[in-house]
Amino acid sequence: MSASDGRPLIFVDIDGVLIPFRARPASAEGQRSGSLVDGTDCYGNPLLDRLESDDGRRLLALPGHLVWASTWMAEANEVVAPRLGLPALPVVDWIDDDKEPPYGVHWKAASLARWAAGRAFVWLDDEITDADRRWVAAHHPHPALLRRVDPHLGLTDTDLTTVRQWLHHRDAAA
Repeated sequence: MSASDGRPLIFVDIDGVLIPFRARPASAEGQRSGSLVDGTDCYGNPLLDRLESDDGRRLLALPGHLVWASTWMAEANEVVAPRLGLPALPVVDWIDDDKEPPYGVHWKAASLARWAAGRAFVWLDDEITDADRRWVAAHHPHPALLRRVDPHLGLTDTDLTTVRQWLHHRDAAA
């Protein structure tokens, strides 16, 4: 399905969303996301072991186009996507601008609104605030759901249910 099929974009951050700040309980299968040597992932990041392989399947089940919205940039596809069973996803190119965002507005907000180019979008991030919601509402003429993920828990069923309900409501209204 092409990115221009009208489905909303789903911008996904990694740190704090897919890699929570606290270790997750061990999975029932006891599978780890990466190859660890002395507690360090083969890519040098011990936190990659906090990835939950099921998150990939759960994200792919959402009716939208997944896009990496992380400072991991291309490494998101090289390092994170394979561990989650995700295909290579588009990656947001951040605006290289010396202009500071308004006070309290996340530096990602303008890039995401520009990248969405008038399409509806969901933004999953652990640093979203009400200032971001107000800024996006004022600068993006299409529906947007900014979902703050608790960085200590990472992406939860509640987060995904909220996104799914918003997407369903949006489709029903259209």
